[in-house]
Amino acid sequence: MPNIASALKDEITRLARKELRASTDTLKKAVATYRSEIAALKRRVDQLERQQKRTTKVVARAVPAEQPRDDGQLRWRASGFAQHRKRLGLSAHEAGTLLGVSPLTVYKWESGQARPRAQYLPAIAQFRSLGKREAARRLEELAA
Repeated sequence: MPNIASALKDEITRLARKELRASTDTLKKAVATYRSEIAALKRRVDQLERQQKRTTKVVARAVPAEQPRDDGQLRWRASGFAQHRKRLGLSAHEAGTLLGVSPLTVYKWESGQARPRAQYLPAIAQFRSLGKREAARRLEELAA
């Protein structure tokens, strides 16, 4: 017959293992879930990076890169044009009237969807040199 101390020790060990197994099973399940989520996120990141590379290539082909010019030719920057128009307090329609183009053309220039043709660059350079009063005066002249 086993002695009471060894029986008590065996029972305590069995119960401790049972409790540890119960607590570690939930942790094992959580770890497995986290690993699968991490793997899914890695796949998603890879997919988005590939998509971004394809989009960059398409945009690079669609909009030609601006070439630096050192020979005194006129330069174009869509954001600068939009800022100046807003600084003058002009609508796209009014700016288009001053430049001899449609308001839609002005919007496309400002959004970067299109670049002005070379024939409009001198007019745009002159537009960039206008102040508020001069722009208002020219608009009145064109309206009359």
